[in-house]
Amino acid sequence: MESAAVSNAGEARDSKTLHALSIDVEDYFHVAALSRVISQDDWGSLPSRVEQNTERLLELFDRNNVKATFFVLGWVAERYPALIRKLANHGHEIASHGYSHQLVYNQSPAVFTDETRRSKALLEDLIQKPVTGYRAASYSITKDSLWALDILAELGFTWDSSIFPIRHDRYGIPDSPKTPYTIQTNNGGSLREFPLTTARLFRMTIPAAGGGYFRQFPYPVFRHLFRNATRNDTQPQMFYLHPWEIDPDQPRYNDASWFSRFRHYTNLDKCYGRLERLLNDFNFGTVSQSYEAYEPDRIKLHQNEMIRLA
Repeated sequence: MESAAVSNAGEARDSKTLHALSIDVEDYFHVAALSRVISQDDWGSLPSRVEQNTERLLELFDRNNVKATFFVLGWVAERYPALIRKLANHGHEIASHGYSHQLVYNQSPAVFTDETRRSKALLEDLIQKPVTGYRAASYSITKDSLWALDILAELGFTWDSSIFPIRHDRYGIPDSPKTPYTIQTNNGGSLREFPLTTARLFRMTIPAAGGGYFRQFPYPVFRHLFRNATRNDTQPQMFYLHPWEIDPDQPRYNDASWFSRFRHYTNLDKCYGRLERLLNDFNFGTVSQSYEAYEPDRIKLHQNEMIRLA
């Protein structure tokens, strides 16, 4: 992971642990929650909002002098190359979010390899520097798709942030480490893993990483959970968000299931203001900056051990 100087605004925030701020750059119609009502074949004909929403986030981060890691979907990068160059030119870290936002465990290794190589090459051509970080669509590297780690290492990725240490209907390896660690892959490579944030509450493991959890929990509750996860501000944590989550005016798909609508649309109108508060309450930087602020490689696991943790 590349190392970079940290320059967040404000003496109060500079004295705190540096957490990772990550943005999954995808449009509203890419999300898994709406996949049953929006066909991939229709993506190109739908009104896109990812560029304007990402620009709005960029303005917010510039105003707060905060750098983030943008996990860019290849499908988006092909259509908005100037946006990706702009993110990089503003000093943000560019990482891969794959190409077509399909769940990894629903893909064959051959398709995953082709799409991931294509996305990596596309991003590197745009920003003219190596892209070494990866995040799977919907955190879909699970015990059923650990083979993807071998492929990531073979393609030249050095770090990943796809493994969520919780139990969920779509993703998660529940008993995997809660803090950054290194995975030794079966092909002799290695990947540094920065897992998504969880907190302990009433002996339960609660997601506290951002996204829908950030929108669904009242902000004071989320802030408490995130702060709890930092263990008295001593352990960097991972926060994530999507550009569509600050966009209450996006098209609505009322034929989606009640649960999917709840996951996708809850508190879209409150998310931007909450994000502003979060940037004031915690100190953030890129994933690489945050990982280096931690003591990396404290935990090492072999890829086969991950199966036993599920």
